[in-house]
Amino acid sequence: MKVARWQIILGASLVALSVLAELGQYLLFKDAHHIFVYLIDATAFVFIQVLLVALVFERVLEGQARRARLDKLNMVIGAFFSEVGTKLLVLMSRCDAGIDRLQQQLAAEGEEAEPHLARIRRCLKGHEFSIDRDEFDWPEAKAFLVEKRSFLLGLLENANLHEHETFTDVLWAVSHLAEELDARKSLDGLPEADQLHLTIDANRAYGRLALQWLEHMEHLKNSYPYLFSLSLRMNPFNRSASPIVQA
Repeated sequence: MKVARWQIILGASLVALSVLAELGQYLLFKDAHHIFVYLIDATAFVFIQVLLVALVFERVLEGQARRARLDKLNMVIGAFFSEVGTKLLVLMSRCDAGIDRLQQQLAAEGEEAEPHLARIRRCLKGHEFSIDRDEFDWPEAKAFLVEKRSFLLGLLENANLHEHETFTDVLWAVSHLAEELDARKSLDGLPEADQLHLTIDANRAYGRLALQWLEHMEHLKNSYPYLFSLSLRMNPFNRSASPIVQA
């Protein structure tokens, strides 16, 4: 490791100041014995100081590195929802068997009674994410996910995502649904058992995707209010969602 010139100068300056301080103490008190005893005590304690400082700095640096990684991961999650997540949630939520009841719950109380995101969180946490397979547009979902498969695979190759287990589960669930749909040349006339299998895969992706969307919204609210505002207006569970700011 190359040592910078300023580091050499700083080290030499600190050593010189230490020698001058000890010399000044000797000239002032003329007691070499006690100076030597104190020097030995201080030297003995240096190892403990180094240990404590190393542990503290390691924790601080580790915390900073982790926050930096999480910031990058949240950027990746944001890109995922921009490219895939939000559109897929719209496709799934519009044929959700309980979407009408969810809409009523979301509109039951005014903004003054409960903050909007808190109300969405409460409603989604208690919602059973289940699509009506007869209403779900399987060909549209297949075309969309197959188009985005390279994007999904690129995200799965990101080693940093392993630190975010819930989002990794979302990616695997969505990628698996894309593979299942792409593996079938036609989605017409499938056996009952196969239709049930695809519905289970879709519901798995739907539920995990919805809760990850909620977590992402909470992150945006705390860190990027301007992005949160647009995402909230584009709420995939709101059939009348619009990017237009209403008075």
